[in-house]
Amino acid sequence: MPSNSSRATPLLVCALMSVPLWGLFAWALAHQGLGVSLEALWAPDTEDIPQLLLHFTWWPRLCMALLAGAGLALAGVLMQQVLRNPLASPTTLGVASGANLALMAATLLAPGLLTFGREWVALAGGGAAVALVFALAWRRGLAPMVVVLAGLVVNLYLGALGTALLLFNHETLAGLLIWGAGSLAQNGWDDVLTLLPHWLIGLAAALLLLKPLNVLELDDASAKSLGISLKYLRFAGLGLAVFITGSVVSVVGIIGFIGLAAPNIVRMAGARRLGERVGYSMALGAVLLATTDLALQHLSGILPTLLPTGAVTGALGAPLLLWLIPRLKLQGDRPPQAPTAFLKRHPHPARLALWLAAGLLLAAILGLGWGQGSAGWYWLSLDDLAVLDWRSPRVLAAAASGLMLALAGTLLQRLSANPMASPEVLGVSGGCAIALIVAIYTLPAPSSATLIAIGTLGSLVTLAGLVALNRKSGFLPDRLLLTGVAITALFDAVRSVLLAGGDPRGQQVIAWLAGSTYYVDLPSAFIVGGIAIVLAAISLPFARWLDLLPLGAPTARALGVGLDRARLVLLLLVALLTACATLVVGPLSFVGLLAPHMARLVGFSRARWHLLGAGLIGMLLMVLADWVGRQAMFPYEVPAGLIATLIGGAYFMWGLRRL
Repeated sequence: MPSNSSRATPLLVCALMSVPLWGLFAWALAHQGLGVSLEALWAPDTEDIPQLLLHFTWWPRLCMALLAGAGLALAGVLMQQVLRNPLASPTTLGVASGANLALMAATLLAPGLLTFGREWVALAGGGAAVALVFALAWRRGLAPMVVVLAGLVVNLYLGALGTALLLFNHETLAGLLIWGAGSLAQNGWDDVLTLLPHWLIGLAAALLLLKPLNVLELDDASAKSLGISLKYLRFAGLGLAVFITGSVVSVVGIIGFIGLAAPNIVRMAGARRLGERVGYSMALGAVLLATTDLALQHLSGILPTLLPTGAVTGALGAPLLLWLIPRLKLQGDRPPQAPTAFLKRHPHPARLALWLAAGLLLAAILGLGWGQGSAGWYWLSLDDLAVLDWRSPRVLAAAASGLMLALAGTLLQRLSANPMASPEVLGVSGGCAIALIVAIYTLPAPSSATLIAIGTLGSLVTLAGLVALNRKSGFLPDRLLLTGVAITALFDAVRSVLLAGGDPRGQQVIAWLAGSTYYVDLPSAFIVGGIAIVLAAISLPFARWLDLLPLGAPTARALGVGLDRARLVLLLLVALLTACATLVVGPLSFVGLLAPHMARLVGFSRARWHLLGAGLIGMLLMVLADWVGRQAMFPYEVPAGLIATLIGGAYFMWGLRRL
């Protein structure tokens, strides 16, 4: 039981973080010659311009920021409690991606639906996304790990569809980029009055669920012995979190990081009981979002481009979470529960690997020899061998990047015993991407060598940050992943800010982020192919460590594994694999998430075979994705990254549904 002093700590944290909020509010009002007027809040004088400004802009915007921040924090607490995972957040189940995709589709295909209200279209899209997640995980009783996996793959799938629509309709959908980055601008009280009843209903339902949700602190067996239906309790908790998230997203757009940062900060500050976490998280979430929004209002007249509040919240919250991560008490050295959904073992893994290798060879022949031209479909003949000069680099680069990202994902998932881990979560691809995007926007005409050097520097800086923040803790997997999530939030913030600015270079950035192999030449392809082979050969000798680390620290130590050394070496290898792939074809880290799971689904269980199987599946997935992307909308191209997400995501959802 925590002491009274420790219970006061979350209150102190919230109080200290509210000081900048009220300071910024008072300063901003004074700067524009406005005063704090309660009369302007309730009954403004229609002849008094300052009172009208307060009534229709300042007060509604502050109230919206407080409501939205508190709502997202409440949703984050509920999701982390139900899923027993500090990495869970309101975007885990694909609510934001579903809402964004629904608005894009309605804008392009059925604009008449928007007349009923944008919030209803967004809420319907978010609800449909979470309904798909629940359908995938229902047979497993909405088990936390299966829900997280289903949410991740649905999020990737819907995000890929949204990116595809944006890629081919950039001008039409440009306005949605601002909404998607989270905008709190208000011109009245309508949005506040729309959100308020939803917010009150969500809060009341959460208070009613507090006592039942406390049961989830126990393991499943103990909870079931008390007569609790875990399936329906999880359904109620997650459904409520989705309702709150969808209500907020439908009104103000996608607000990043609040639902992840606020619950973790108050937990690290000492709030242990669920009721405490709910109250303090809502207060802190409201303060964080309102403070960020007020700071941006001050900067809007100084900076030449728009800074969306939702995106910048992640940029400001990420360093705060990075500072607090070493103080977070996580799972530590306890052996994690095995992901029983993926324990199937194939009786003949060598035979299965040969079949996959044969499939990869056929896919490569298909990618090189068969395609479309001005006269239709044709097989490559001796007279057309010059076509190989541009087809072969793409096939080789796709295979190499798929191999490296699949190996990185397999290493990371077995190192952390966390199936939601991927190179993107580690943050290395995000750090590399931030450096490359900034270079594209700031340098007049950067060469390929310059971009490679800058991308490598971004990866190394990210790796140095990971090592510095996790060295004292012995590179504990969950702490490491949380660090990566914070770094990835910075990447998402930079991307959203730049794309919302309307710069024409955003189209090139979108194509690169989607994973296009279009810009790869033959020398670069040979280099990345050689690097992939070398790194794959280096990875295989670590199979013994990868078999033992998931058993827990005591067992691994007893069997002679030096944990600190093993974790550091494997971390360096994951970072190198991810950085090399990201430099060539963008942050295609979804392959690092999907390929290891697909390998487990078909029966690769032991570490050595898991590495080999995931590598073959990653290559096969990327080669097929590159070919389909080149041919599906010929003469236009769909980036291989989008196609790989759609192919791998569909298979992964099919595999989850059959469990």
